[in-house]
Amino acid sequence: MARRFTGPKLVVATHNRGKAGEIRSMLGPLGVEIVSAADLGLPSPEETGTTFQENAILKALAATRASGLPALADDSGISVRALDDQPGVYSADWEGPTRDAMVAMRRIQEEFTMRHVPDTDAARAATFHCVMALAWPDEHVELVHGTCEGRIVWPPRGSGGHGYDPCFQPTGDKRTTAEMTEAEKNAISHRGRAFRQLVEACFA
Repeated sequence: MARRFTGPKLVVATHNRGKAGEIRSMLGPLGVEIVSAADLGLPSPEETGTTFQENAILKALAATRASGLPALADDSGISVRALDDQPGVYSADWEGPTRDAMVAMRRIQEEFTMRHVPDTDAARAATFHCVMALAWPDEHVELVHGTCEGRIVWPPRGSGGHGYDPCFQPTGDKRTTAEMTEAEKNAISHRGRAFRQLVEACFA
């Protein structure tokens, strides 16, 4: 059985404002006080894992050790079928040193062009992944994994969300996740699905 979270305060182990905001909005109704790693001035650990799970655990443990508080970390990214499931765990690295998502989205399109990938749903299929790790100061960790299926579109559309959202169109919708409201995106996103699993396991 999963361990229940009973404390009043939780560290979200990220310096990404968009990601911290999404998690804060989802946790807000539970009455948990949220602080981010950026709020506390915690350093970002080097993400040396080769899987989403390894990196999520690494980040959660680093934050709980540094803060003495329970910490929630996620590692997420997009896997594109035609690119042999790249960028995957290296999704942030594809954004370059300035973490510019447009750089990454343009690289995907350039790879499609070089590989002569047709503009069809099946050929441009992609999956967003999110693994969330909730760690306690005694280093106990709970894990959940959420996914969202869709396809890559070009050019990017929408001004909402963050990261690869403007070029990702979820299956069954004509909009990209950047064209959705925050509530609409959270209802179907990889992070929203992982979060609901976590709430059911550890907060309900």
